[in-house]
Amino acid sequence: MGTGKGEVNRIISEEEIRKILENYLTKENDFSNKKVLVIIPDTTRSGPTALFFHSILDILKKKVKKIDFMIALGTHPEMSDEKIREFLDIKGNEETEIFQHQWNNSEALEEIGIINKQQMGEYISTLLNENIPVRINRKIFQYDEIIISGPVFPHEVVGFSGGYKYFFPGICGPEFLHKFHWLGALITNPKINGVIKTPVRDVINIAASFINKKVHLINYVVNENLIYGVFAGDTDDWEKAAQLSSKINIKYVDMPFNMVISVAPPMYDDIWTAGKCMYKLEPVVADGGKLIIFAPHINVVSYTHGKYLEEVGYHTRDYFLKQWEKFKNYPGCILAHSTHVKGIGTFIDGIEKPRIEVILATGISEEICRKINLGYINPDTLDRENYKNRENEGILVVEKAGEVLYKLKNGKVPDIDQLYKKEVKQS
Repeated sequence: MGTGKGEVNRIISEEEIRKILENYLTKENDFSNKKVLVIIPDTTRSGPTALFFHSILDILKKKVKKIDFMIALGTHPEMSDEKIREFLDIKGNEETEIFQHQWNNSEALEEIGIINKQQMGEYISTLLNENIPVRINRKIFQYDEIIISGPVFPHEVVGFSGGYKYFFPGICGPEFLHKFHWLGALITNPKINGVIKTPVRDVINIAASFINKKVHLINYVVNENLIYGVFAGDTDDWEKAAQLSSKINIKYVDMPFNMVISVAPPMYDDIWTAGKCMYKLEPVVADGGKLIIFAPHINVVSYTHGKYLEEVGYHTRDYFLKQWEKFKNYPGCILAHSTHVKGIGTFIDGIEKPRIEVILATGISEEICRKINLGYINPDTLDRENYKNRENEGILVVEKAGEVLYKLKNGKVPDIDQLYKKEVKQS
């Protein structure tokens, strides 16, 4: 049984949030004398994480035997103690432990099951025709019950974030992480982003079934750090949050734009995370158009995966598929990120043709941009104020990009199959 509320045009107050949490955590469930682990997002997800952290802790700390928190970093770098205290607004001794996931520390991981090749869905072809072990942070097995608390947004790999995605990739090992990200890339960002029911979500749900623990999902829908909905319960309640997010976090426009300037907020500190500024806007860039990721504060491609990305560069999906023997040993997460940032396109007769041009206006040098196969603009020369309010000229500027998905009102999405047919016909 779940609880919660949410509306498109009504912000939920902190008092209402507290009542929803109290009802779910004290009346609908009994955590008495149990050890509870709460999984929360890192700083790359907006929303009042600190509010939920303190509320859950305050409600449960006198009832439970133990309550701790784990930050679902995925493959993101670990946070400093100072940054954690700032992020969670910790001013004293909160009588709880806070852990950070270590995705590449095999000693911190435990295998819980195997996703077989049939379960990877209809898109696997021969590229994912294998059994995939699922490993997860072994610390979860030190607790009786698990709470996942986090926001729900449109997402390029899964369709919508939140829910069991905080397990995978939030606190899982590399094998499954790489495979389901590549599965999402095979489907492509325009076809999966903002879709509630996807093959990748199905596979994540299968992996979550291997966890023999009671799991509670506290899902919230946020825009500009304001809460529009809180839904606590199970996957049905996650879906309610995703349905509300589809109304709050998806913006529809009449026509595609020839140029989009996508401004990355400070919470994205490398291209690995700021790539969301492309993912959320790719559907509304016209064929042959340009998308500029404006982020003068970013001077790193990826803190975790930079070495791989400088080797591989950014390319379309078909660039990798048509040369699979050359790229098959690279981690799927790297290839997926590469294709998502570059966008869809073709690779015919050895010639790669991206549908749009992606340009970085960041602190990353022109030399590195060319090396990784992305365009370059000196951010100091780009006066984005000059481009605002020019939508009727085919120019769009989006401040704080990365969480709101833009789509066309007519429902059309950039389609790799149609693009391929067009290229073949022209050739």
